[in-house]
Amino acid sequence: MLDEVPEPPEGLGEPGIRLWTSVAATFVLNAGEVEILRQAAATADEIALLEAELRASSLVVAGYAGQPRPNPLLKIIQDHRLLLRRLVDSLALPDDDQESGMRPGQRHAQRAAQGRWRPVQNAKLAELRGEAS
Repeated sequence: MLDEVPEPPEGLGEPGIRLWTSVAATFVLNAGEVEILRQAAATADEIALLEAELRASSLVVAGYAGQPRPNPLLKIIQDHRLLLRRLVDSLALPDDDQESGMRPGQRHAQRAAQGRWRPVQNAKLAELRGEAS
């Protein structure tokens, strides 16, 4: 835990402050990462507002010709969640067992490399080898 936690930017709501505090209290961030965290916190607030608006309305709305269609807020919320995920991923925060984090591309490459060397469970092959239980 850091001795001095940077104050969250003004104008953040509860979800944004919660995200800001959880990240800023745990990690040392450079100026670029602080800006990414600010954008992620603002996005978390926007998601909360959109979800509240969706709860107050219907999941199905009338289209231009009166046909039922999904509420457009569903797509907007989905897009905001994807943006939040990408922003947080771009911070490259380390996992508990890591000293430094990896960028999304590095994480993908690591999983691919590990997958190449992980033994594949093939029931038919095990049966042919006499390894089946």
